[in-house]
Amino acid sequence: MPTLRNLLLTQLLLAGVLAAQVQIVVTVEGHKGAAIPELTQNDVMVYQNDERMRVTAWEPASSDHAALQLWLLIDDGTDTQVGGQLDDLRHFILDQPSNAEVGVGYLHNGTVQVLQELTTDHARAAHALRLPVGIPGISASPYLALVDLIHKWPATSHAREVLMVTSGIDPDYGTGPGNIYLSRAIDTAQRAGVVVHAIYYGSAGHLGHSLWQITWGQNYLSQITDETGGEFFWQGNSNPVSFAPYLTELSQRLKDQHVLTFVPSNKGSAGFQKLKLKTEIPHVTLVGPSRVYVGK
Repeated sequence: MPTLRNLLLTQLLLAGVLAAQVQIVVTVEGHKGAAIPELTQNDVMVYQNDERMRVTAWEPASSDHAALQLWLLIDDGTDTQVGGQLDDLRHFILDQPSNAEVGVGYLHNGTVQVLQELTTDHARAAHALRLPVGIPGISASPYLALVDLIHKWPATSHAREVLMVTSGIDPDYGTGPGNIYLSRAIDTAQRAGVVVHAIYYGSAGHLGHSLWQITWGQNYLSQITDETGGEFFWQGNSNPVSFAPYLTELSQRLKDQHVLTFVPSNKGSAGFQKLKLKTEIPHVTLVGPSRVYVGK
């Protein structure tokens, strides 16, 4: 019979293994609109720095254990004409599964002004939407605001995602490569396992018609969504006529997601490690973050 000491040691070892595991959100995409088959845990391959890791869980994001937590963040510096899109955003919130939690906040002075905490009361979340203030540059940096939100977001087994409505322009940093606030936001999101999606909508004032600013704002949004496994929606340099097609596509992506858990390699020092996702199922692509943080 196992002794109490051995049982305690076993529990501690198991706890250590569980603590060392990494959890990410993965979107399953079908090629050219092909129907997406049901994938099992054995169909998914994870590579950390080109070394295959052991997958320990593959949980649909529709399940109660992995149910979606989604923050809708609107830049308070956005042109107030975005008010014509609020009904589409309300319908998007109301269409989420009953077990999904939705929060609403506004990017303001480098932080998130929360109007509605995460809730399964979708009508309440939809009602929280308002027009942005529409003052150019009032967000300060949308990327610092995102970092602020993630730092206050408790860790969970649920799929954690953000939809940002913003121009992506960073008044604090300015333009050009090497945006330190963008890099910090990507690092923070990847470390927390948060997927970032974005819809481009122009800023109020001069920022909203400066091609130079617009280009870099879209570059920044494209980078953060790509590196966290999210999707970026835009229509050239113009504001979209309607958010509805974007939100329909995003709703479908959310339905095609799983929370994947794997045991990482602990070789080398703690830090970010390159990540690749593969499957041998034909006509299917797995989309996730470009890196994961592995501790010791």
